[in-house]
Amino acid sequence: MLPFKDFTGIVAPLNRENVDTDQIIPKQFLKSISKTGFGENLFYDWRFELNGNIKPDFLLNQDRYKTASILLAASNFGCGSSREHAVWALLDYGFKTVISSSFADIFYTNCFKNGVLPAIISESDLSTLFKDSQSIENYSLSVKLSDQLILSNNGNQIHFEVPEFLKKCLLEGLDDISLTLKHEHLISQYENKHSDISPSE
Repeated sequence: MLPFKDFTGIVAPLNRENVDTDQIIPKQFLKSISKTGFGENLFYDWRFELNGNIKPDFLLNQDRYKTASILLAASNFGCGSSREHAVWALLDYGFKTVISSSFADIFYTNCFKNGVLPAIISESDLSTLFKDSQSIENYSLSVKLSDQLILSNNGNQIHFEVPEFLKKCLLEGLDDISLTLKHEHLISQYENKHSDISPSE
């Protein structure tokens, strides 16, 4: 997993509450075990008609949001099943950060395991960001994880919450495997110590 770097990106405002993981990436696209290739089917039922034609009214099909790397989401984003594919789809599409007032617990944890920052802010700050993102052309935000700050291109500054350990993992690019490998010497010592021990007859 790559370390999370401070960045500035265009914002896509998805003002819908209780967006579940089946809406983020529908179940028919979960056949692959690779983490790549899911982005093209992100929010598939909202982006496409049954015949495959795009729905021009959906925000990600609008020119102003096609390069967005920050998703602004309403409360309880990522609820439903525990599928990690939902985060894979967001990341593969190009989203580095999801900003909301609340996330489903498992989705929230899965974000950190895959290098996506789920930033929690207050309802009032979220409301302000939704308003600005819809009214200001090319609205962008700068995300500074080390300082836990979101800076808008019209001067707003918002603090977001993130647990210290998960913040460290994102900044250093540590997923579960990387965290385990940090103790590789201890694991090797244990294996070597017990390799010659056989069960008693």
